[in-house]
Amino acid sequence: MSEVPDDRIAPLPSRRGARVTEYGRVHHTTEAASRPRVGERIIAAINRDPRTAPHGTRNDAVLAAVLLTGAVCLALLTHEAQRPDALGWTLLVAAHVPIVWRRRRPLLVLAVLMALVVPYHAMDNNHTAVGPASYVALYTLAVTGRPLRTVVTGVAVLTVSVSIMLTVNTHQALELLRISGWVIAVLFCGIDIRYYRQYVAAIVERAERAERTREEEARRRVAEERLRVARDLHDLLAHSITLIGVQTSVAAHVLTADPERLDRAAVAKALDDIAETCRSARGELRTTLEVLRTQDAAAVPDARGPLPGLSGLSDLARSARQAGAHVDLSVDADDLPPAVGAAVYRITQEALTNAVRHAGPKPSVRVEVHAGPGALRLSVTDDGTGPDPSGTPGFGLVGMRERARSVGGTLDAGPRQGTDGFEVTAVLPMPATPRTTPLTPERTA
Repeated sequence: MSEVPDDRIAPLPSRRGARVTEYGRVHHTTEAASRPRVGERIIAAINRDPRTAPHGTRNDAVLAAVLLTGAVCLALLTHEAQRPDALGWTLLVAAHVPIVWRRRRPLLVLAVLMALVVPYHAMDNNHTAVGPASYVALYTLAVTGRPLRTVVTGVAVLTVSVSIMLTVNTHQALELLRISGWVIAVLFCGIDIRYYRQYVAAIVERAERAERTREEEARRRVAEERLRVARDLHDLLAHSITLIGVQTSVAAHVLTADPERLDRAAVAKALDDIAETCRSARGELRTTLEVLRTQDAAAVPDARGPLPGLSGLSDLARSARQAGAHVDLSVDADDLPPAVGAAVYRITQEALTNAVRHAGPKPSVRVEVHAGPGALRLSVTDDGTGPDPSGTPGFGLVGMRERARSVGGTLDAGPRQGTDGFEVTAVLPMPATPRTTPLTPERTA
């Protein structure tokens, strides 16, 4: 197999600076696309607290060198009378050294600078040369300190400066008073930028807190959805498997009781009941798990599907009767909220499952649903022996209580007082008095 010539894989120029081969593969992208623009860097520098800026000491050292260069030029370009001597040059250079640490100790830097500037001015050297360094120190103090301290310090600096200048040259003192507005402007500019940075920091903090709140809310909803799916799976599988187990036992009993007089109709009915239970469980399981299989909520508006409600109680009663229970169903409610209807359905489903499993052979179960003023009352009672105290506890009662609490209701479960059997009662709140339509009680012997 021949090799591909080098010119076929040579990088081709692209509009955005990436190196692209003839086959369209991008080898790398230059940093220009991700590098912030000059304006963005300036805005970021303004919004950032100078005490937390990266490379702050290095940048301040460069700033001190630039200021010193300007001061030297101003001192050299003045007339001979105000040109600094050896001591003046020493004070001028030393006054710019503290600028390197202006971010760390702004008040100390200003104090040291004033201690060096005062004798410099007293020697009647060029008074403009040390001005930029003094303004930078005042600005740093204003932008990092409290406004009251900034104002007090500014007044003190002006007072000391004017006092020194009055002892040296009255005309220069008046000139300093005339240009003191620049000092005040620098101070208030620093205070304004400090307030602006606090405002931006508050906005960023609120945005981050809102983002954290949204993430916590999303995690909470995921946890609630997982709990809901777990409860639905428990109720569905426990109910269906219990019915299948009972119906299988019936079929096995018919087959082994009297093989010579085999009741084929009873066996066929038990097998048909098992098949119907499996089909019903499969359909409900598919609806329950649809929310886990759906990734795009916009594609499926309601991944949960229709919630079960009062209309499904008759199917639960029929399934329990097929398992051998005598069920008396009485419903006196209508137009329930979907969440309350689903809670009634799931609590009744779990209660009937427990009755079929633990109440003994052919138990009598009574289910009553009554909507009163502001509340709906559900009662499921049986006359069986109840669960075995020595058996392994399950999650049925816990799940029913969670169902009731999910809609703001309460649930009590325990042995009946004064007679055999087990009783489950739930009180579920209603948002308003529903329109009740008494239904004819459904009974079986």
